[in-house]
Amino acid sequence: MTGRPARFCRLLVVALMAAVLQATPARAAAQGPPDGVVTWGASADRIGEAVADRGYRMVVHTSVAGRDPRIRLSNAFGDRPVTFDSVYAGIRKEGAELVRRTNRRLTFDGSASVTVPPGATAYSDPLPGRLPAGTDLVVSVHSPDAAGPLTGHWMAMQTSYATQGDHTAEEGGAHWSETIGSWFYLDAVSVRADAGAVVALGDSITDGWQSTTDVNRRWPDYLARRLQKSRNTVKGVANEGISGNKVLADGAGQSALNRLDRDVLSQPGVRTVFLFEGVNDIKAHTGVTAQDLIDGYREIADRVHAAGKCVVGATVAPFKGWPEWDPAAEAVRQEVNAFIRDGGAFDAVTDFDRILRSPYDQERMLPALDGGDHIHPNDKGMQAMADAVDLRSLDCADR
Repeated sequence: MTGRPARFCRLLVVALMAAVLQATPARAAAQGPPDGVVTWGASADRIGEAVADRGYRMVVHTSVAGRDPRIRLSNAFGDRPVTFDSVYAGIRKEGAELVRRTNRRLTFDGSASVTVPPGATAYSDPLPGRLPAGTDLVVSVHSPDAAGPLTGHWMAMQTSYATQGDHTAEEGGAHWSETIGSWFYLDAVSVRADAGAVVALGDSITDGWQSTTDVNRRWPDYLARRLQKSRNTVKGVANEGISGNKVLADGAGQSALNRLDRDVLSQPGVRTVFLFEGVNDIKAHTGVTAQDLIDGYREIADRVHAAGKCVVGATVAPFKGWPEWDPAAEAVRQEVNAFIRDGGAFDAVTDFDRILRSPYDQERMLPALDGGDHIHPNDKGMQAMADAVDLRSLDCADR
């Protein structure tokens, strides 16, 4: 569609988005985790040193639609309190520019500022209004005193923006000229919705490496779009992947075992955990055996079940051609995958190995799905992964 019809449709969409977050006085104060459902999430990690009087304008893409959005700010890896004296949320128009009259101040327990202790998180009060699915929500934060270790998510696969000084209230993008590829302090957005959520717990494949930046083509993004079109009551998707992450050992982020509570089980409205990790444990050649990984998978499944949620396991994808591949690592992968398929630890299984492998060399990814490094799928591979998920397996009742 080109010309006047396309321009009219674009203006209509912008107008509709502007209407969903019209300014309304905040009503309720935050009291612990919200009673809604997570619509976006990103795993926290230490990603450098904080800078005082710095502003971040972060673009995130929602999954489930709902009312009264709230954000969660994290100082999980800080060694001192951090104060946020100005936090706003609005709808993106383009770049760092927001749709007019959508940028609204967030409050915390009724206050315009919040101090988050080291190791802690803080939820904003609900922001009255409706937030559609598939929206580019923009959260702008400023801290006058940030210092020490900085908490955030390094590999966002999304362009966001930074500035010096407090420009959070501005809807224009003139002062937000510095582009960044990470999210800082923000680790979750939730809404009130009559739906549940699935959390994808994974590594760089889940995080989206080798997918196209800025267009939401990670496999959990494709999954979210499938869910929105389905009759499934699970609609929310939180991507809790960390590049380089392992099941058993800390390193690139805390291990899946060590971050399970904070990144996954603490998210509101979660019904199902989708576990897709293990390749980094295998290829590191640190002496991790198949039984070690199996024990880790069992512990995660047991803890998820103890929390009253279901867990779907995914087989480890092929990675022959990656420099760390060798026959010994492949043997571990095959043994681990046999357990995932038939070990009975999971409520359901998605066989990513079968979906991604080449029929001519089953230790190698199909070239048409390979992002080029033989371990990370491209956009087509990401979509194939999402299409392989049985949506019914995500909609299990609480145990």
